[in-house]
Amino acid sequence: MPKMKSHGGISKKIIVRNSGSAKIGHVGANHNSGKKPTDFNRKSRKGSVLSSGDAKRYRGLVK
Repeated sequence: MPKMKSHGGISKKIIVRNSGSAKIGHVGANHNSGKKPTDFNRKSRKGSVLSSGDAKRYRGLVK
């Protein structure tokens, strides 16, 4: 059986850490940041962690 390709859309969005948890960007941080509150923009730089259930689903898709 051939090797599975990693999912291109998901691999651009999440980063799987060595511990197995997945890091994803914060919602609403891509554009129109001038009208959003400063504390929202500051917090969105950090990103967030996917829940363990979602990380388990996506781990097979991202190599």
